Amino acid sequence: MPAPAPRLGVRLPVAVTGILIVLIGGLLLMHSAIDLPVARAIDSLHVGGVAVVTDAVYNVLEPVGAVLIAALVACVVWWTRRSLRDAVALGVTVAVTWLPTGILKAVLDRPRPDSALLAHPFSPTQLDGSFPSGHVAFITALAATLVLLTAGSRAQRTMRLVAPLVALFVVGSILIDSVHFPTDVLASVIWSLTVAPLVWLLVGRALDRWWPARRQAGVPSR
Repeated sequence: MPAPAPRLGVRLPVAVTGILIVLIGGLLLMHSAIDLPVARAIDSLHVGGVAVVTDAVYNVLEPVGAVLIAALVACVVWWTRRSLRDAVALGVTVAVTWLPTGILKAVLDRPRPDSALLAHPFSPTQLDGSFPSGHVAFITALAATLVLLTAGSRAQRTMRLVAPLVALFVVGSILIDSVHFPTDVLASVIWSLTVAPLVWLLVGRALDRWWPARRQAGVPSR
């Protein structure tokens, strides 16, 4: 059963609300470490094999790795769906959703959790801004876009299960590393979950101009 066509009138206010929540939250938290006790408690898990795994997740999802992962997923989409249009839509949506968080990090420049106050700090110490988490923004944007891409298809049910589980695994890893405050992570989840659907819709509408066969088939952008 095809998914219903999305409405700009729904996704736009949701995205604006999410952006405002993140911006206001960032301004309120940029000089605050109010959730440091939570970060310190979670940091107690950053030992042994758990630390090896979570550190690897963080390192793999650094910007270069994230770009390579997005490109690989886009290639898989192109191959499995036989649609360059869908692959491009996925890549652009993830990029447009994710990259602005880097600007927010630089502007707000919230200090990272003080490694001297952590029992098992991540190494090396991260010196860039903490709010929001670029790693979490990326993986959440990718997961959300994959769910949107498969809406109305046979893969929908599987993707609705797998994509959130992968995102949650990454979120948990970032929290255990304590390279971000929990509020940094929450802000990124809010940002990507509210912004990605709007970007996907707008990118889809724009690309439909260049893929007339899809438009003529009456397949809506999701």
